[in-house]
Amino acid sequence: MQQTLRFIVTNITTERKNYFMAQNPVVTITMENGDVIKAELYPDIAPISVNNFISLIQKNFYDGLIFHRVIKGFMIQGGDPDGNGTGGPGYSIKGEFSQNGVKNELKHTEGVLSMARSMAPNSAGSQFFIMHKNSPHLDGSYAAFGKVTEGMENVNKIAETNTNYADRPLTEQRIKTMTVETFGTQYPEPEKM
Repeated sequence: MQQTLRFIVTNITTERKNYFMAQNPVVTITMENGDVIKAELYPDIAPISVNNFISLIQKNFYDGLIFHRVIKGFMIQGGDPDGNGTGGPGYSIKGEFSQNGVKNELKHTEGVLSMARSMAPNSAGSQFFIMHKNSPHLDGSYAAFGKVTEGMENVNKIAETNTNYADRPLTEQRIKTMTVETFGTQYPEPEKM
């Protein structure tokens, strides 16, 4: 009886430890001016988008890129190597949102990260946006995959910068580095279209 009880307690303790060890990846965006934005990614909600984002970060893809499109009260958009909204990594991924047949219930509320795309549903590549304010009209139409956990004041600062007629900041909002902590979990390369 004592051995059985010890096994059960040990087994419960091990399972509990493993449960608490599993953590979602955390991205750190360090801006050229030193401001920091941290965001948690949700692989259970949008695994392809998360795998893609992590892969690009680990290849230093985003380092030195700018937030090229900024609309106060809406969102800030970056991740284009060309810096004008037309560039990407040379491939696209499946759009993980309900209008494309994929369950994704993450709402486009303040601080949510989502994949930018063209009119084609499976056209996302490297461009992403961070919600400045709630935008429910995007729900079900774009692949939301993470949320800012620290530094929302820095997102606000970028969103409130002066822009030209094409929503491009007059003062460049440059990403110095982007890193990701995966807490020991290996994330595969994304499925590419």
